[in-house]
Amino acid sequence: MTISQEPRAVLLSARGMRKSYGGIRALRGVDFDIRVGEVHGLVGENGAGKSTLIKMLAGAETPDEGVVTVSDATVAPGDPQASLAAGISTVYQEPSLFGELSVVENIFLGRELTQGGRVLWDEQDRRGIELLEMLGLDPSIARRNVADLPVGEQQLVSIAKAFATKVKVLILDEPSAILSDREIDMLFTVVRRMRDAGTGVIYISHRLDELGKISDRVTVMRDGEVVATRDTRELTTRQIAELMVGHELGTVDVTSEGVGRPVLEVTDLAAGKSLRHISFTLHEREVLGIYGLIGSGADEVARALYGITPARSGTLKVNGRERRLRSPRAAKAAGMTMAPGNRKRDGVFLDKSLTFNMASSHLKHFASALGVMSAKRERATMHELMSTLRIKATSPETRIGTLSGGNQQKVVIARQLVETPAVTILEEPTQGVDVGAQEEIHRLVLKVARDGASCLVVSTDLEEIRTLCDRIIVMHAGRVGAILDRGAPASDLLAAASGDADPVAPTEGVEE
Repeated sequence: MTISQEPRAVLLSARGMRKSYGGIRALRGVDFDIRVGEVHGLVGENGAGKSTLIKMLAGAETPDEGVVTVSDATVAPGDPQASLAAGISTVYQEPSLFGELSVVENIFLGRELTQGGRVLWDEQDRRGIELLEMLGLDPSIARRNVADLPVGEQQLVSIAKAFATKVKVLILDEPSAILSDREIDMLFTVVRRMRDAGTGVIYISHRLDELGKISDRVTVMRDGEVVATRDTRELTTRQIAELMVGHELGTVDVTSEGVGRPVLEVTDLAAGKSLRHISFTLHEREVLGIYGLIGSGADEVARALYGITPARSGTLKVNGRERRLRSPRAAKAAGMTMAPGNRKRDGVFLDKSLTFNMASSHLKHFASALGVMSAKRERATMHELMSTLRIKATSPETRIGTLSGGNQQKVVIARQLVETPAVTILEEPTQGVDVGAQEEIHRLVLKVARDGASCLVVSTDLEEIRTLCDRIIVMHAGRVGAILDRGAPASDLLAAASGDADPVAPTEGVEE
């Protein structure tokens, strides 16, 4: 005999949500709800309307039409304080913290525990430490400045800050994008505890495989509309991806046409605080991956090669010529280009147009012999890149800060394609990018390589690095742990990244 289970009560309801920005209709009458004690996945391509919807739930945006209720009480639109008072708390993809303040000060900022007009510092410390322990963080960081913490721990502090309020609905926007596997496990444990306590959690992620591990239902959005809301167990990851893009996914052809001559030769490179004895060769038409866990030095390799972190020792040759790359300008002059992983901090001018962002690194390319910039050539190039990368914007003069994160990322990559570099370094090229855009970027990287260029891809996405790259450098503790071929078992990469070299046969560049 099967006992029927009554559906859980609706905790938050959004009905008829509409929003337009100029000529762009971001939301087209969206209905969405979350139940008591539910983790509800929310997915869609960049520009599908996810960010607009959660900003309205959080009171950061005012809808043109629509009503939001929590526990049947209407929430005032466009009022962040009203949303907080209703029990809606949001943790955005990038930590919104004050680096010069301590962890506890950030957790209780704007909602300090007071008595008689005085802050109860000891009580704040006690409650802050309880929150850190709940998240699996070392309580000793409570009085440390946030700026001194790794970015993964900063994200968990943002989540602790959300937990400091009486949360009914917790919105997590790409919470795992910058977390290590261990930190993701800690996050999932906390989310499950909150669900079991009756909290509703809206979980937004481009890592679709996470949905089966953490969500009860999933809503898929496309072009400002909801196209499906299903129990997660009813859908495979591929079915979710195909609902997002609106068609069956193709297969990226990763067949290599064979590598050519050495283009970049690195010997015994040392840089920064931990990078040392790095040796490898990047060949013509090759996509070479660099993979490692957080703190392994994988990102430092890219920054040392591009002159952001000047090398302490070692030699570097580009097209057979020895170079001393002490700055990005010197790296660019040597024929190298780099798309940084943190686009908002290092990659874009948010208040400027797409054209400005694209052309900012190529002033000589668009200038006449007299030094006069050609606005016509700039716009034509940007139009072409918008078409190639399917960048969703009304025109090349659209301010880049109004675009979704994935479309911003496409502009950052587009900038690297204006001229033909000898070496293109791509740091986390698809971080925060939806499955459709990820496929487009992968095709583009492979096309650039097949056209004769060389690509160095730094990524913490294990599947991306295994399928996209011809060879993979695995970093551990500032050194090369192994260099493996495409398709190497994930277990081998993880073993090398963890410092266990036994299952991995050392190849080129590995110290004996």
